[in-house]
Amino acid sequence: MPFTSHAFALVAAGSSGGKSGGGLLSFLPLLLIVAVGYMLLVRPARTRQRKALENRAALEPGAEVTTTAGMLATVVSVDEDGVVTLEVAPGVHSRFVRAAIARVHTPFEDEPADEPLTGAHEEIPTESHDTTTGGTSTGASEDPGSEPGKPWSADPDPKDR
Repeated sequence: MPFTSHAFALVAAGSSGGKSGGGLLSFLPLLLIVAVGYMLLVRPARTRQRKALENRAALEPGAEVTTTAGMLATVVSVDEDGVVTLEVAPGVHSRFVRAAIARVHTPFEDEPADEPLTGAHEEIPTESHDTTTGGTSTGASEDPGSEPGKPWSADPDPKDR
């Protein structure tokens, strides 16, 4: 009996011997794909949809919203029949169905600043290896002709040198 026919006989015997557990085991990868797809796609979409419905249900006059068309507006009134009156510009009122509200903007409170804001940036010294002098220098950029440690300026004054 040649080797190839013996191998085929073993493969045929192995596939016919385990019929009861083989069918369930072959569906396991498919079940895993469906479970992962549900966890990654369906569940987060339902959570977002539920949150959007809660936001629309809690609409109050004075809230700032974005419509599905991308229009930013302020809620003026909410009717019981699902119609929302929005102020899109000063004195300009438009009526929208509640489902046209895509997003309700919640105002956030600014954290109190520890330091007064001056508009100036903090200078952070950086150490870089200077290959021309063989040492390290501090400062982001220096004028090669100026004193070490003095920052480079775009309009140098000759009397400062």
